[in-house]
Amino acid sequence: MQQRSPHVSRRARAGRPAAAGAVAVLVLAAGAPAAFSAPSPSPSPSSPSPSSAPAAPGAGAGAAQDAAAVVGGERLGRPAVQVAPRTGAPELPAVLTGRSWLIADAATGEVLAARNAHLPLPPASTLKMLFADTVLPKFDRTLEHRVAPAELAALGAGSSLVGIKENLPYRVEDLWRGVFLASGNDAVHVLSHMNGGLARTVAQMQERATALQARDTRVVSPEGYDQDGQVSSAYDLTLFARAGLRNPDFRSYCATRTARFPGALDKTTGQRSAFDIANTDRLLGKYPGLIGVKNGYTTNAGATFTGAAERDGRTLLVTVMHPEQQSKVYDEAAALLDWGFAAAGKVEPVGRLVEEETAPDASAAPATEAPASGVLPHAIQQADHALGPTGWTALAFGTALALWTAGRLRTRRRPHTATPALPVLPGGLPVPPRPDYAPHIAYSVPARTAPGTAPRGATAVGGATAVGGSTRRRLTRHARSLARTTRARFGATTTRRGRRP
Repeated sequence: MQQRSPHVSRRARAGRPAAAGAVAVLVLAAGAPAAFSAPSPSPSPSSPSPSSAPAAPGAGAGAAQDAAAVVGGERLGRPAVQVAPRTGAPELPAVLTGRSWLIADAATGEVLAARNAHLPLPPASTLKMLFADTVLPKFDRTLEHRVAPAELAALGAGSSLVGIKENLPYRVEDLWRGVFLASGNDAVHVLSHMNGGLARTVAQMQERATALQARDTRVVSPEGYDQDGQVSSAYDLTLFARAGLRNPDFRSYCATRTARFPGALDKTTGQRSAFDIANTDRLLGKYPGLIGVKNGYTTNAGATFTGAAERDGRTLLVTVMHPEQQSKVYDEAAALLDWGFAAAGKVEPVGRLVEEETAPDASAAPATEAPASGVLPHAIQQADHALGPTGWTALAFGTALALWTAGRLRTRRRPHTATPALPVLPGGLPVPPRPDYAPHIAYSVPARTAPGTAPRGATAVGGATAVGGSTRRRLTRHARSLARTTRARFGATTTRRGRRP
């Protein structure tokens, strides 16, 4: 089945089959307050019941959400017109043939009125809003990319094109103008290949739709070309435009009316040509305060349109899908915008636009980090807490005494030789003689000194600055004093025992 865009020639459009489905949307970024429930009036005579209208192609690929789990409020899952007017509220436009439509306040997210808001229908090029919201933040607008022939090989028959030439460089910002102004499927494919390919881009678009809580949307192609099972809804398209318009680049591109686009390379002069492209949004520049966003058309979906408008400090979002005639999509969107601005403060909301679901905060999970330099490992820290300062002092003193004693014994048995350096803990403490600590300790062993020179630092047992240095001398003096006292006492005792009465 061929796909045609609004800027296809009149002769090409004259031979197309009758449109079986259409979408129109005018949208802007908005917040999302709590939903408000209000009584539902009877359907407007100008809005026929869905049961009496033929089913739109593609609608069978998904059904409207269950009433118990309708995103944005239960009333948005109903098929009839939903509006809750207060006293003095204006009447809805007399003629609204759109099979599905929605109008909402951008600042509050309140849905002012809707019909079949969650009905899945073919989205046509309005799906490019989701594509842009997904891919646009990934590339700098000044980046240049040379287009390979394979990037233009899979375009569908009758695709709308901006006119990209293979083997020529294009800046990213030019490609995005081709997407928004000319609805160029060739520009979408080039950007998709830059993003890792069509399949990867489609998967990311579906993930993005899920994050935005756009549960009616099924993505099959990134540009909105008619594909079996590819559907969206007026509610979801509004969410896509709302999210996209929060990006300044997105907002700038969709509001651009005309631009110069790079053309082919003149082989004779070596100069690159350029040509003008114009935004195919027929309300842009005509409806007061219109910001954008995106229009489209396919033989399966019919006319489509997405945009946003601002007036007197208030911004409205509107979506219209599947009007009876292609040209009516703009008229009905403009009529709903007029009604929405006039109904400010005079209607109760019938639902709300939900906010994007946020992923769990990864920073909340405890992070395991290696100990900083100079800090005892975790096992040593635990032992330190268990022993306390006194315990560690006693352990160090006992270890030093044991090592000094062992050294004295070795000295008596053989000639004195240089003692191997002893690993020490930070602060000069010797390594405790316990094997369970050894795997956790980063030993500090000073470099060996030259033969015949005195060791420097806390290195050798018995050295001037080692654990056995001043400590040994102090212990030696104490031992000699103790020995003298013992001998004196022993001698006195022997003398007393040797005397007789």
